[in-house]
Amino acid sequence: MRGGLWQLGQSITRRLANGDKKAVARRCFATEADLKKTVLYDFHVANGGKMVPFAGWSMPIQYKDSIMDSTLNCRQNGSLFDVSHMCGLSLKGKDAVTFLEKLVIADVAALAPGTGTLTVFTNEKGGAIDDSVITKVTDDHIYLVVNAGCRDKDLAHIEEHMKAFKAKGGDVSWHIHDERSLIALQGPLAAPVLQHLTKDDLSKLYFGEFRVLDINGSQCFLTRTGYTGEDGFEISVPSENGVDLAKALLEKSEGKIRLTGLGARDSLRLEAGLCLYGNDLEQHITPIEAGLTWAIGKRRRAEGGFLGADVILKQLGDGPLIRRVGFISSGPPPRSHSEIQDEGGNNIGEVTSGGFSPCLKKNIAMGYVKSGLHKAGTKVKIIIRGKPNEGVVTKMPFVPTKYYKPS
Repeated sequence: MRGGLWQLGQSITRRLANGDKKAVARRCFATEADLKKTVLYDFHVANGGKMVPFAGWSMPIQYKDSIMDSTLNCRQNGSLFDVSHMCGLSLKGKDAVTFLEKLVIADVAALAPGTGTLTVFTNEKGGAIDDSVITKVTDDHIYLVVNAGCRDKDLAHIEEHMKAFKAKGGDVSWHIHDERSLIALQGPLAAPVLQHLTKDDLSKLYFGEFRVLDINGSQCFLTRTGYTGEDGFEISVPSENGVDLAKALLEKSEGKIRLTGLGARDSLRLEAGLCLYGNDLEQHITPIEAGLTWAIGKRRRAEGGFLGADVILKQLGDGPLIRRVGFISSGPPPRSHSEIQDEGGNNIGEVTSGGFSPCLKKNIAMGYVKSGLHKAGTKVKIIIRGKPNEGVVTKMPFVPTKYYKPS
């Protein structure tokens, strides 16, 4: 699925329009019996979801509307995403913060209870094992969500280090929240619609903040965050209440918030300049190279103490050799692995994500180029099917973010 969610969605749309359902079945449903299904699977199918394999799960790439329309509706009204394939877990114990800080770049200790941040799990070489949103629920309880495609390696990595930590007397334990489902509600109508289903005042919950509260009659973990650049929430709900919650949210929106699939989710996050692990972040890419220096806490920059800190702190001082940047280009939309050249035809990097922006009506992409050629306005050539296309390095996000922050 690497780099191809948007393109796959377009291909499915064309083939279904042409009546080529057998080809779609061969391409996407051959291993359906082997795939895991979220609690919302039947709900997706009943609502016209086109299901595809993704990270071992059967997930909706889109519904009855096009990816283009779905993307625009999220920005204008709102979207409901099933992200239950992602893995939520809790770390508990008086040493939970100390333990986690050995594995991630964030200053977890400095987080106030009920707040969170994006962080990166690093390896010994400073590369990214995964990116994750972590929340300090209390001083001895951390809640985090890791990517579906990284679940097995992430959990093995955490478990290996936890055993060593506990063997030295550290007090930490974990719980993987497989009993819960995860729903993302995004867009300008997210807050007013969700407010109908809870007595808590959502106007006092800001971007990056977390609460445990009653939503639609069940105890949920609510984080004001998302993967679209819009205001919104991720709601961890007991799985037995997942379908009812999804139905209630759609009903309260009076049809304005729509079920939305992975295809639009990919174009939304690209417009917001957000990384997709496996494309824009990899085991060999450091947070500095990825433009995530801001996620390294000030104390962590001084003290280190996380895996690969020597490599990362050296890059912090000397500067990285490559940098993640955005592009706007002409011609066909850039694809993952498209070569990037300077105006003289010399290779300077590679596209990691690209597509047509439904909101901007132009091609956008992100990728890595040599330092010195990363500044906004730098002209480049992006090679697609052997032909060079004009491009220019552009600041991200491509579409302004609308996170709900204190004024």
